[in-house]
Amino acid sequence: MLDTHGRRFVDPMIKGAADIFIQGGFKPDQVTFTAFLTGMIAALMIIPDRAILSVTLLWISGFLDAVDGAVARKTGQSSPWGTVLDITCDRVVEVALILCLAFNDHSTWPAMMVLLSGIIFSMTIFLTVGALSKKASQKSFYYQAGFAERTEGFLFFSLMILLPAIRTPLILVFSLLIFLTGLQRLLEAHKLFRK
Repeated sequence: MLDTHGRRFVDPMIKGAADIFIQGGFKPDQVTFTAFLTGMIAALMIIPDRAILSVTLLWISGFLDAVDGAVARKTGQSSPWGTVLDITCDRVVEVALILCLAFNDHSTWPAMMVLLSGIIFSMTIFLTVGALSKKASQKSFYYQAGFAERTEGFLFFSLMILLPAIRTPLILVFSLLIFLTGLQRLLEAHKLFRK
């Protein structure tokens, strides 16, 4: 929801950063890979309890994840491969965050399994609708908005990292939002594809 409705407020920063990367000779895939590495380091910093560093790197990773698409659009280098790489890197970082949080606190494993199930459910619908839909969007596939998008994920992951005492309730609330997003996307898919 925040990605869809709040994008216009951060777009000037994203475009400004894209210009800096373009001037530096970076290609979109290089920005994607930088975002990916930053996100993976953010996840690994959870294990030794480097919470502030982890959250800082996580948000830098998320910002760079938005910048790569802006670089691609500004330079005319948007491609199906870029889309695949971007979405894959996003999911790998999310899984790394979940695993590192669970390794940091073994009592969260059951809740993390619920969270992973929700992500699989919601992303399956999201990617399938994106592949089947002929609707266009700013991205190279149809983007279904939802209750829980990437920014909400970053907020919840940040809270999980910073507030270990209430990590399990946060995981369960986030899981509920993701399941609701999946249902929301499923209902939209029914309207889009019903004959």
